[in-house]
Amino acid sequence: MSAAVPVADRAPESAVSATIEPRLIPSLLDRAATVYPQRTAIDFLGRTWTYGAIAEQVERAARGLQDLGVRPGTRVGLCLPNTPYYVIAYFAVLRIGAVVVAMNPLYVERELHHLLVDSGAEVVIVPDLVAIHDKLLAACAGTGVRHVVAAPLADVLPWAKSIGLRLFKRRELARIGSDPRHVLWSRLVSNRAAPDPVAQSPSDLAVLQYTGGTTGEPKGAMLSHANLTANSQQMVLHVGRPPDEQERTLGVLPLFHVFALTTVLNYSVETAAEMILLPRFEMDQFLSTLKRTRPTQIFAVPTIYNAVNQLDESRVPRLDFCHTCISGGAPLPLEVRQAFEERTGCRVVEGYGLSEASPIIACNPLNGGVVKSNSTGPAFPGTVLEIRDLIDPTKLMPQGERGEVCVRGPQVMMGYWKRPDATEACFIEGALRTGDVGYFDEDGYLFLVDRIKDMLLCGGYNVYPRVIEEALYEHPAVAEAVVIGLPDRYRGQAPKAFVTLRPGHAASVEELCAFLRGRVSKIEMPREVEIRESLPKTLIGKLSKKELVAEERARAEQAGAVA
Repeated sequence: MSAAVPVADRAPESAVSATIEPRLIPSLLDRAATVYPQRTAIDFLGRTWTYGAIAEQVERAARGLQDLGVRPGTRVGLCLPNTPYYVIAYFAVLRIGAVVVAMNPLYVERELHHLLVDSGAEVVIVPDLVAIHDKLLAACAGTGVRHVVAAPLADVLPWAKSIGLRLFKRRELARIGSDPRHVLWSRLVSNRAAPDPVAQSPSDLAVLQYTGGTTGEPKGAMLSHANLTANSQQMVLHVGRPPDEQERTLGVLPLFHVFALTTVLNYSVETAAEMILLPRFEMDQFLSTLKRTRPTQIFAVPTIYNAVNQLDESRVPRLDFCHTCISGGAPLPLEVRQAFEERTGCRVVEGYGLSEASPIIACNPLNGGVVKSNSTGPAFPGTVLEIRDLIDPTKLMPQGERGEVCVRGPQVMMGYWKRPDATEACFIEGALRTGDVGYFDEDGYLFLVDRIKDMLLCGGYNVYPRVIEEALYEHPAVAEAVVIGLPDRYRGQAPKAFVTLRPGHAASVEELCAFLRGRVSKIEMPREVEIRESLPKTLIGKLSKKELVAEERARAEQAGAVA
């Protein structure tokens, strides 16, 4: 741990001084189901479940998982969109001491395969949708996955939507195999026996939350029960709402995303709030859900706020009923925040975090506190932020000076899964290194100014240029490939690819884009692909990006001047 330093060298700890007790994640549901069994826990497209009903399903699913051989420490992949299945499976896995592996259903097959191999997952839960199920099944080849639990989407839809899916969209439903590896959800929850009790500690690993690094290779951030429940309790302290008023949380962020994991899932269950789950962000459905449910809390990424800003005036929703609106996952441009607040009548504040910190470490105040433009706010309750010298990270920088943002707090991860080297590199004197450059103002508000890591933030998701570059190199005509990030009014940043072709080979932009679609996710797809005769290089022959970034900046400035 670092030695004592002057107060000015650190961001002040939150004014809220409260003991954050280490807890098990299932205890959040236990309390909600015991104290508020009749409260609505989930609204999924109009169909609802109470906390008592969810708790009962969790017990059954936990027993079913044990019958499949899941034991404490077993990794279970959740490759699911936002549905009641995610909530039930999440708590069931953790109830019996197993580990949740958060998996993005939008990943392509090779990305899913890597997560399954790296985590050592033995069971995966997946919806019965062809687009996800079949891809996941193919990704299981050569892994240690013993069982694939298929969760029928029609079984959790409202009656009319369920009939419509089965009758008119049957082609979207996967054919579930009869092999021993496949297990239907109905079979998983068919046993009414209670799960066998297991010994657990809040320090136990709960979730493997995969995140990338400068190499683009996903690493599993090990988040314990104590880490995640701490961040949930920090949310309670930050929001400061009376516990006897039931909140309604709009869950449009995917639950496999760490921001949603804390705000939409854990925090909502801790406060016995109603989770209004949407399987994806689709504007018409989003607007109709706002009108029907009138959520009091919205947690979203800047892309969503910006999408609302682009609506015609007649379609912009009034959100006077929403008192807690937080943006995270990527920087929130000032113009986006101001336009959203002016058009909807709802105040939105910006927070900041990272997967390795469960994720929130700073946030602007709610309920009348000072919100500073372009700042991520002061430290979260019980969190200490530090600014460390970029050259000598053992040196703490004074207020106003820029350096790497580092963090200490009960929400900071245990380390990276099977990566002691990466874990060691990610900490300095006990503080987690974020890879971001920032500074504190005189009030302890954090301002981010740059990124150390070679990473883009596209709509709240980490996108690593090397992943796209390596996919381009798989094309036989590509000789060189470089990917940079461009400013994007909708997503914050968008990748652009530059390539050169091998002598004697030909390829069109359209062909390269089609080639990429099967190798990178939609989030990673470049906004543009440009074919060039040559690419800039350093003196030692390495491909250089800074010239391309400068060219694109000059082009954008020229276009703005002409407009």
